[in-house]
Amino acid sequence: MLQDSDAKAELDAIVETIVYLYTESRRLTKQAAREVGLTGPQLTVIKLLDTFGDLSLSTLSERIRAQNSTVTGIIDRMEREGLVLRERSTSDRRVVYIRLTPKGRQLSKDVEVQPMEIFRDVLATLSRDDTKDLLRILSKLQKRVRGLVKDRETEGR
Repeated sequence: MLQDSDAKAELDAIVETIVYLYTESRRLTKQAAREVGLTGPQLTVIKLLDTFGDLSLSTLSERIRAQNSTVTGIIDRMEREGLVLRERSTSDRRVVYIRLTPKGRQLSKDVEVQPMEIFRDVLATLSRDDTKDLLRILSKLQKRVRGLVKDRETEGR
């Protein structure tokens, strides 16, 4: 475990960088969404559906880190705009899948979400080894953060 002041400064710089990347990503996404009359979360949903195909409401909630009730409201508005459709699973009637309409798919193609493209472009400049190392480290951090969040949520109950 890192302890000295140099190590603390390095950790602070990493946290600052993560916060910058997150903040800039949200700012650019909101800007792109506003230009087409959407909210940031709506554009995120469209891009996720376009990238991964139909997703269940619960998977979508998990991916955008929002409560099912919040995502339901987002999907309600998007459905009224003709961007998505709800479809019940044929194998489990409790599961509702969200699917892009042709209008939603076209909108996804028309709107470039700059943070995704910027991050992909920058990541593509890394060597294969650096990419593997970064993925390994980020995956380890994600797993630890998920564990801490879960523990804190459990303690709060």
